[in-house]
Amino acid sequence: MRQKNPETFDEKLAQLTELRQQAIHSASEAAVEKQHAKGKMTARERIEKLLDPGSFQELDTFVRHRTSDFEMQKNRPWGDAVVTGYGTIDGRTVFVFSQDFTVFGGSLGEVMAEKMCKVMDLAAKVGAPVIGINDSGGARIQEGVVSLGAYGDVFVRNVRCSGVIPQISLIMGPCAGGAVYSPAMTDFIFMVKETSHMFITGPEVIKTVTGEEVEFEELGGAMTHNSKSGVAHFAAEDEESCLEDARFLVGFLPSNNLEMPPRVEPYDDPNRMDPELDSIVPADPQKPYDMREVVALIVDDGDFFEVHQHFARNIICGLARLDGYPVGIVGNQPAFLAGVLDIEASEKAARFVRTCDAFNIPIVTFTDVPGFLPGTAQEWNGIIRHGAKLLYAFTEATVPKLTVITRKAYGGAYDVMASKHMLADFNFAWPTAEVAVMGPEGAVNIIYRRDIAGSPTPDQRREKLMNDYKARFANPYAAAERGYIDDVIVPRETRPKLITALRTLQTKRVDQPKRKHGNIPL
Repeated sequence: MRQKNPETFDEKLAQLTELRQQAIHSASEAAVEKQHAKGKMTARERIEKLLDPGSFQELDTFVRHRTSDFEMQKNRPWGDAVVTGYGTIDGRTVFVFSQDFTVFGGSLGEVMAEKMCKVMDLAAKVGAPVIGINDSGGARIQEGVVSLGAYGDVFVRNVRCSGVIPQISLIMGPCAGGAVYSPAMTDFIFMVKETSHMFITGPEVIKTVTGEEVEFEELGGAMTHNSKSGVAHFAAEDEESCLEDARFLVGFLPSNNLEMPPRVEPYDDPNRMDPELDSIVPADPQKPYDMREVVALIVDDGDFFEVHQHFARNIICGLARLDGYPVGIVGNQPAFLAGVLDIEASEKAARFVRTCDAFNIPIVTFTDVPGFLPGTAQEWNGIIRHGAKLLYAFTEATVPKLTVITRKAYGGAYDVMASKHMLADFNFAWPTAEVAVMGPEGAVNIIYRRDIAGSPTPDQRREKLMNDYKARFANPYAAAERGYIDDVIVPRETRPKLITALRTLQTKRVDQPKRKHGNIPL
C-alpha cells in the first residue's frame, strides 16, 4: 500500500481549511456590521437559526462567478452571493438557499442561479421541502441578459416543484423586479416588518412614469403585501420570529405530495367537549361573533396557525391539528363584513384549499355566510369568476373534507362553502344553522310583495310571513331531510365528531378523470 506524504496531506488540509474560512467570511466586517445595523442577520446566521443546530450541510462552497467584466474579475469570492445546502427542522430534511446581501448586494447572476437550481433539483429528487431566504438587489447588471436567463431557470424549477414539494419563501430584504416572481410561485411567503420589501418597480421609477410619490414600506412592505395585495401570507416583527414561524409551518406539512402530513402525539383529549360552544353563536342572527374562537375551542390545544391573517379578513384560513393530525381550516368570519364572500375572500380561500389538497392535508370548513357581496365594484371586477375559483377548488380537492354549518348558509354561497353537493365527505350543522336561498326578510319581501302591499296591516302581515318562513327554512332540518346534512349536532360535540370522521376518512380514495389538468377560472 502506498503511503501518503504526511506533509503534503497536512498542507492540503490546511489549504482546505483556509479556503472554507474564506468562503464563510467572504463579506467584509464593515458589510456584516451594516447588515446587523439594519436589524438583519447574515445569510449564514439565518440558516443556523432556521435549521436544527449543527445539521446544516453546505453545498457548492467553492463555486465562483465566471463574469468577464474587468472590475468583477478583481473580486471572485468563494460561494458567490448565496449559501446553499440542506439540514433538518425537527429532525426532518429540508433544503435551503440563503441569498447573501453582503456579497455583490445579493445580486443574482449565472452561477448563483446554478447553485439555487441545483439545490431545488435535489429537493425535488429527494422529496423534501425547499426554503428560499431572499435578500437580493436583483439581477446582476454586469452579466446582462445572462442574469435574466438565470432567473428563468429558477422560475422553471418553481413550476416543476409546485404541488410536488413544499416551497417556502422568506423575504428578509429587498426583492424587486423579476426576482419577485419566484417567491410568488411558492406555497407560502413570509415577510419581516420594516426590513423586507417586494415590488416590480421601485418608488423612483413609479414617480417618473406615473407621478405618484410613495415610500418603500407603503409600496412593498410586509403589511402592504399582507393586508392589501395578499401577496404575502405572514408578517413577522423581526427576523428571529420569522425564522421560528417558518420552522413551525414546516411541522404541519408533509415532505412531499406522496407522503401524509406528520402526526404528533396529542395531549388534548379527542373526546373533549367544550360547553362554551353551545352559547358562542348569539341568539340575534344579526350579531357577530369571532369564528377564530370557535376554531380554538375545537382544535388541539386551541392552537390555530392563521394564514393570510391580515388579508380578506371576512374569511379565515389556517392550519391546526385534530387528534394530532394536521388539518386546514377555512371559515367565514362573521366579525368582519358579516362573513360575506367577496373577490379577495374567494381567492384567498381557493388558494389555501388547493395548497392543502396538493399536500394531503384534510380540510375542515366552518360555514356562516350570508351570501356574496353585492355591488357594481364586485360585479365589474369579476366576482363571478373569482367566486368560481373557490367553488372549483373545493370540488377539485380529493382530501378528506368536513363541513360544519354554525349559522347562516344562504344562496349560492351555501353551495360554494364545501357543501355536500361540492363532494364534501361529512357535513354537520348546529341547531342554530339556517340553510336557505336567502334570509327571511329578503325572501318574504320578494315572494309575498303583493300580499304585503295589499294588506291593511302590512307590517304585521310581513312579521307573520317572516315567522312562517323562519319556522320552515331558518333551521338545518329541511336540508337534513334531503341528506344534504349528515347530522345535526350539539355544538359541544363538534370536536369528537370531526375526529371520528377524520379517522374514518384515513383510507379515502378518489378516482380522477384522465386529463392533462383542469382549467380553473384564473
